[in-house]
Parts: sequence; C-alpha cells; structure tokens
Amino acid sequence: MSNWILYVILAGGVVFAVSSWWGVRRLKAKHTRSAVREDAHKPGPGLQRVAVVLNPVKGKAEEARKIIREACHIAGWDEPRFFDTTADDPGHSQARAALDYRADVVLVGGGDGTVRVVAEALAHTGVAMGLVPLGTGNLLARNVDLDVNNLRGNVDTALFGHQRYIDTARMSIHNERTGASSEHAFLVIAGMGLDAEVVGDTNDDLKKAVGWLAYTEAGVRHLPGRRKRVSIAMDDEPEQSRKIRSILFANCGLIPGGIDFIPGAMIDDGVLDVVVMSPRSAIGWLAMYAKILFKHKRNLPVMNFYRTGKVVIRSNEPMATQLDGDPAGEATKVTVQVEPRSLLVRVQDRQP
Repeated sequence: MSNWILYVILAGGVVFAVSSWWGVRRLKAKHTRSAVREDAHKPGPGLQRVAVVLNPVKGKAEEARKIIREACHIAGWDEPRFFDTTADDPGHSQARAALDYRADVVLVGGGDGTVRVVAEALAHTGVAMGLVPLGTGNLLARNVDLDVNNLRGNVDTALFGHQRYIDTARMSIHNERTGASSEHAFLVIAGMGLDAEVVGDTNDDLKKAVGWLAYTEAGVRHLPGRRKRVSIAMDDEPEQSRKIRSILFANCGLIPGGIDFIPGAMIDDGVLDVVVMSPRSAIGWLAMYAKILFKHKRNLPVMNFYRTGKVVIRSNEPMATQLDGDPAGEATKVTVQVEPRSLLVRVQDRQP
C-alpha cells in the first residue's frame, strides 16, 4: 500500500477521534429516537417487586447496588433481589431467575452485552426493563435519551420513570463451513463484515483506558482490505448481488460520540434500516464519514440505505458478525428480522 493512502487512513482516524471527542464534550443536542407510536406512560401505582441483573466487575457496580437498595427502601418496597453475572454466564440464567422471581421491573446494571442478553429474555413478556448503564458504549441508553454519566438519575428512571414499548431485532447466524448456527436478539445495531472485524479486534486494555475511542485504532488497521461478494434479499424479494465491505442492520442509529449514524432509524417504527457500504479506497471511507458527520443528504454510490422488515445475506466465504458491539462469530448466511414493540423499557418522564 502506497504511503499516501496510509497517510489518508491515519488522517481519517485522527479526524474521527477528534470529531467524536468534540461531539461528546460540546455537542449536547438531543436526538429523537421515536416514531411516536405511543406516549410513554406511568406504570401502575403501588409496590414493585424489583430484580437487578448486575455485572459486578463494572467500575460503578457496587455504587449502583447501594443506590438501588437505598431507593427501594425509601419507596417502602421490598429489598431488591440481585442476580450477579459471571464470566461463564453474561446474564442468561440471571434474567430467567428474575422472571421466575415475578419481578415487575428488571434493572440491568452493566454494558451493552448484559443489556442485550437480558432484553432477549424480557422481550414479549411485558416485564419492564430499567437501564443502569455501566459500560463503554451504553448504546440503548443513549438511544432512549438517558444521560449515561448520571448513575443516580438512571436508577431513579429505572425504578420510578415512565415506560414504553420499543422494537427489538433478531439475527440468525449460520456458517456452512463449520455447521455452526445460532440466533440472538439485538437492540441497536448488528453488522457483518468490517464493522464486526473491528469489534473483534479492539484492544481491551485500550478500551478500558480511553473508552469507545479504542475502536478508532482497530478501525484504522482494518480499513485496507478487499470487498467481498454477497447476495442480499429483503422482505423475500429477489436477491441482488453486491461487493461489500460491511453491512449494518440498525434498529436505531445513535452511536457514541454524539453521532447520529442513521438519522432516519427509529426505535419503534417496526422496520430495520440496512446500510450497505462498499468503498474501494480510503477516499471512499472518508466520504462516508463526512456524510455521517455532517448529515449530508446527497447519496453516495458506496453507501446505500434500505428499509425492510427482514433481510437475508449470503456469502461464499465466512464473514465476521457482531451484535450491539459484541463479536458473534463468522457466518456465510445471516437472517435479520425486526420484532415490533416487543420490549417494555423505562424512560424519563419526557418523551425520549
């Protein structure tokens, strides 16, 4: 790779980091993440039975535990029941135990992975989920307009706030080379291709040190590469063949850094927003980033947007996948489908 291309890639990484930092520090604009199918409503009055699925290794986990206990005591409710995740179980059995406890609301204290696992168990149950974001990205919390830096405020919202239904989505993952198959829920953005490679190759120590900006370093390393041919079929329509670097499946579109990645992606509109990215060079990547950053409405031939209820992607060679920032293995076929209004979530009193 020639030196000038390397310089362009490095410059793009620097621009991304600086502009994203600027978005966090200076751009406090609110984002509407709702198609407003219904207003948020107050839960029924009276005592609530509270369960908490907590990732105990998170930095503020013990502080969150203390605040939740104090809030329930002041409200005159029973002691909340805590179910701590483990290295072997990120929340599957804990979420089932919370449902067996017949909780009225299940608080989730952790990162995006814990939230996703618990949401998968709570979907279609009518049991409310309260968010106590303790992770790096905190993607769902951002998309329902929570202040991810206000721990006490988030506990208050999770226990005493309003609630509303949002969409979830499911991705079925199959690898014809290995025979492995799985199916998982996600809440914000799943992907196949470069974005998943970046997620899987981000340095954990760097992420602990600088947070979500660590993805920039991995992104710069993975930008060079070839496009791969896939077939894409949406809503059971005929397949189309494309050469791509990455495909994203968005339930909603706000990502860290104050960046509205897909402004039209709404969290309760009953559809997925699919983004197909097919740049051939660093210039194409920079053009796409400029479009996202400045919300430019002009179409780019290397970046296409679609809206669908279901999409099937097939590839001749395995490609990396990710779910809300968690690696999900390689796949030669993925099927992604929206599940409208399937999850009840606690939100702030004002419309998110």
